[in-house]
Formats: sequence, C-alpha cells, structure tokens
Amino acid sequence: MSPPPKKSVKSLEMEATLLRAQIARHDILYHQQDAPEISDAEYDKLKRRLEDIEKILPPTDGLFSPTQSVGAKPAAAFAKVRHRVPMLSLGNAFSPEDAADFCERVRKFLNLSEDTPLEILAEPKIDGLSCSLRYENGKFVQAATRGDGEEGEDVTANIMTVADVPKTITGAPDILEVRGEIYMTRDDFDALNAAQEAAEDKIFANPRNAAAGSLRQLDPTITARRPLRFFGYALGETSAPIADTQEGIRAALEQFGFQIPAPAAVCGTADALVTFHENVYGARPDIPYDLDGIVYKVNSLEFQRRLGFISRAPRWAIAHKFPAEQAETVLEAIEVQVGRTGTLTPVAHLKPVNVGGVIVSRATLHNQDEIERKDVRAGDHVIIQRAGDVIPQIVRSLPEKRGADSLPYVFPQNCPACGRAAVRAEDEAATRCTGGLLCPAQAVERLKHFVSRLAFDIEGLGDKIIREFYDEGIVRLPADIFRLARHTDALKERDGWGELSVSNLMSAIDARRRIGLERFIYALGIRQVGQATAKKLAMHYETLENLRAHIPATADAESTAYQNLIAIEDIGPAVAADIIAFFNDAQQMAAVDDVCAELDIQPYIRVQTGDSPVAGKTVVFTGKLTRLGREEAKAQAEALGAKVAGSVSKNTQYVIAGEDAGSKLKKAAELGVTVLSEDEWLSLVGKA
Repeated sequence: MSPPPKKSVKSLEMEATLLRAQIARHDILYHQQDAPEISDAEYDKLKRRLEDIEKILPPTDGLFSPTQSVGAKPAAAFAKVRHRVPMLSLGNAFSPEDAADFCERVRKFLNLSEDTPLEILAEPKIDGLSCSLRYENGKFVQAATRGDGEEGEDVTANIMTVADVPKTITGAPDILEVRGEIYMTRDDFDALNAAQEAAEDKIFANPRNAAAGSLRQLDPTITARRPLRFFGYALGETSAPIADTQEGIRAALEQFGFQIPAPAAVCGTADALVTFHENVYGARPDIPYDLDGIVYKVNSLEFQRRLGFISRAPRWAIAHKFPAEQAETVLEAIEVQVGRTGTLTPVAHLKPVNVGGVIVSRATLHNQDEIERKDVRAGDHVIIQRAGDVIPQIVRSLPEKRGADSLPYVFPQNCPACGRAAVRAEDEAATRCTGGLLCPAQAVERLKHFVSRLAFDIEGLGDKIIREFYDEGIVRLPADIFRLARHTDALKERDGWGELSVSNLMSAIDARRRIGLERFIYALGIRQVGQATAKKLAMHYETLENLRAHIPATADAESTAYQNLIAIEDIGPAVAADIIAFFNDAQQMAAVDDVCAELDIQPYIRVQTGDSPVAGKTVVFTGKLTRLGREEAKAQAEALGAKVAGSVSKNTQYVIAGEDAGSKLKKAAELGVTVLSEDEWLSLVGKA
C-alpha cells in the first residue's frame, strides 16, 4: 500500500478514529457473529492503512487500537460488564420543600446540630445516558452503560470514538472509574436531524434519545459519525482517593482532561440550593445542552461514606427536577389495563403532542377515584404534564370545550382481559381482577416482570416477544422460559429470526439460570414486594428453602413465624399479609417449584465483615440516640453483618436503648434479651 497522502494531523486523527471503529466492527462480525462482510484482503488493507497512519501520528500511549489486538470478545451484541461499585439512581425532589427535607434528613442521619455547617454541591443534571469509564495505570480500558446498576453493557469500542473522552490521563490512581453522562448539544442534535432527514433516515425526538441511540450501536462507525460528548462528575472504583470533597473530585477530573458540567456551586443552606435551582432553570435557554434538574450532593466524602445508600439510591444525593412541562391535547379514549397483581389501571389514549421534546400519546389516570375527581371523559380537551422521567399525567380536563353529548366514564366491574369479577376492597383505591393466574393479562404481565431488567434481565425477551410466546402457548409460566430450547427448530422459522437470533436468546437464558436470592424474590412479582423489600427478605432468611419453611400459614399474632416476619425492617401487617398469601397459594407454589427445578438460586451473600462481633445477630434500636442518628446506626449495623429488626422477639440478640426508650425496652426485659446503651453498642462494634 502507498504511504498516506500528506494531511494535517487533525485529518489523520479523524481518519484513524474511523478506521479503528471500522476494524472493530469487522472484528465483531467475524469473531462474534460469523458473518464477515469483507474479504480477508480488504480487512488487511484497512489494518495496514491504520498502521501507516499511526506511525505518522504523535505517540498515543494507552490508546486502544485494533492494530495491537487480535479478534474480538466472544459475545452476542454487547458483552455484559459487572460494575465493581454499583451505579445507582437518584431519588427525586420536585419542590423547595423537598430540597429542605433532603437537608433535614442528612442532618438527622448524621446527628448534626443546626449550627454545624453542612456543605452541599449543586450541579446540573444532564439529560443524557449514564456511562462509566475505567482507567488502569492511566490508560482507558473499558466503558459500560449503567444497565440495571449492577451490570451494564460493554460499549468500549463506541466510547473510543467520543472526542471528549481522554484515552490516557496522568497523575491518576492505578485504578480510576469515572462516571458521567454521554450527551449531545442542541446545535449538534439539530444538525444531526437535518442530516438524517436529508438521507431520509430516522429523525430523533430529542437529544437524549439521539445520544442513547448513537452510543448503543453495534456498528461503532455509526457512533463515530454522531456528535457525542461526555461530562464526568463522579467516581466508581478507585485504588486511591483523588479528593476529600465532591468539589475536589470535579477539580481533579477537570485536571485529568474531562469536561465537567457547569454551572455548579457549593451551598450551605436549603434556601441557597433552591436559589441556585431557580437561577439555572431561568438560564436554560442559554445553556447549550438539555438539563432536567439540579443534583444536590453532600460535599464531604466522609459524610457520604457515613450516609451510605438505601435501596438503589445514595442517601447523600438527590435530583431536584425542573417544573413539569405542560401541553393541551385531546383525550381520544380510555383503556383499562390489567397489571401483574390484577390491578385495573385506566390509561388515557391521547392525540399525540410534543411535551418537553417528547411525543406523548398516552398518560396514566391511576384509578377510578382519579377519573371521578378530575371528571375526565373520552373526547375531552385536557392539560397533560411531564416532569423528567415521570410518566405523563393528566392535570385537568377543560369542560368548557366539552361537547353536549359527553358522558361520564363508567369504570368496568369485570376484568377486560378475562371477564371475571373486578372487586375493590373498602380500604383501597385499586380495583382488582379476581382471576389470578387464570387471567391472561396477569400471566403476561408477571412474565414481563420476571424477565425485566431488575429481575432476571434476560436480553431478547422483550414485552412483544413475551406476548407472542404466551399467545402461541410456548411460554405460559416462568419455567417455560428455561425450556425454550425444546422449540429451537420452530423459533428459527419465525419471521426475522434465524440461527444466530435463536442461539443468542438461548445463551442469554442460560446465563441467567444462576441468580441471587434477592433478585429471584423480586422476580416472583409478589404484591407490595419491590426491590428493597425483596432484599430485606433475602437478608433475613438467607436461602429460599429457609424462607419457604418459615413463612407462616396465617397472620396469627401469636405465631413465632409471623412475629419474625413483621420484625423485619419495613414489613408491616399489610405487606406481611401479601407475602403470606403468595407463599400459601398452591398454584403459585407449583409454579415456583417448577421454575426452581431449572435454576441455581444463590443464598444471600452478606458483605464481608471480617471478625465483626454482630455478624448474623438480630438487633433492634429504640429510643433517642445521641452520638449517632437512628438511620446511621441501623446502616452501620447492617454494614457489620447484623440483621436490623423493627420489633423485639425471642430471636433478637441485642436491643440498643437510647433516651426515652419505651415498649421495646420493656419487651426486651420480658424476653431476657441483652440490652446495650449507645456507648456499649459502639464499644462492642469498635466504633467508640
């Protein structure tokens, strides 16, 4: 091959970037999909061209290049990446009062007096796609999407094409994970859509969708042609600290060569946070990228460590969303959908309308009371709103625009999916189908939940495929998913399917045969048992066998099993009743037994606590603590491997009694449970 023509360094760098992406794509086609699109000679020509250019370019130590690698990782579509430090989501605030509550919760948890300074960093919440970049010895080695927070998709080849991402950094720890957001400016988005329209290609609804779609391309050359950018603002795993404040992290990232979101400010009061929020909201038209709120983060990293996490969100941060955007449209029809627990949910079908850059055609109406309260009718002109990721909702109808023949909506008394009676308990707002698993809508929704991202997370089994498999009788119960290999020949004959599609699906299913207990419990779809409650159950019972053996047959207050169940943090009588009902339903248990035969359900693994004196012990806190906030004390105990219960039983090992302890202290005395003062507790766990 002749030497490269004389070009500027910048032109050669752009050509090299495109060549790397092209070669990476052909590696995937050849090594992963057995579907090469070019001959070996053409592939070698691309690689030699890249080698020639790389000899001319300035040294790029640490830059990934296919000239220095062989083949591609064996994977179907994107490989999975296990986050070493979970990528959690944020809780939301929608009002100044919510911001003040956040500050108060932090103070209470840390047991800070009103006159103790509390710094909180405020920075823009970018409307993009979360991404984690891993550097080892200063070299960029891997990029992953958030995914479900525990596991994301490997998008390393695509991120290599993003100019904002430094490929090497100096002065960083040996291991550094930089978390941030892939996004697109509004000007770049407009230019992209203009190019898409000229090419008669897909038009994107908003910059976030364009950024997400561009990053998640199996062909990195497509990503390379899209104007993606990256903001860094947080850390994952690090081998050594780079700062002792959140503000310090921002400064260090900027020094490493990352772009950081602006404006930002360190505030000392809730009022200052709200003022910053209002100022940025007013300045949005002049900010070149889309924001959907402001993120508040406790500035001290030591305070962040103490605050820790709850469920899937940090206690030390919250997203204060911008006010909801509204629009007027027409409610064309009301449809009642049936959820996995039988709840009948009315959904408004709307004349499509653009709300904050998103085309909205559906909105929730919640329940019968909501329809009656707002007097919403088919044919009404309505005001709808959308705030951030919140499901669009109808704010109010406009009765002055209503036709004379308009009639109030009548809520159905029978399930629209199976025809069985729909009933509403006296103390509940929800109306529920009585058909159980005999109701096809409930069965389908339970299957969708079972394979969803936070449950089994089986790639390739989306809502549409689950519905098709159910209607065809291929998958009726969860266990049928793990027996799909029996239908491989038939699946290969489906429209749009083939050998590779079926092979990928079977691989995705087999990869999920081993699952943690907390995810399995969540996947069962027990009413009122979300992720947090599923984890509490897993922590308490540790194995599925133990859980099933100790769930009581009834809500008998005298039963030890019942007392142990409601002693679990956040499980009260109502939640306990739903758990008991599920595990004492013969039909449900037959389905559970069926799927368990196909799985390897892993016991709950507690955090390694070394020689913690309270690992495995059940503890109860009561009264006012003075050295720790109550929530911090509970979090500390759980981090040391203890089980924190909400009530005292004969299985309780320690009751930690603060000031003004009441009935729990009395119960402990009656049962002979060891009672510790706050100081004695801290001494026991080595925190005195």
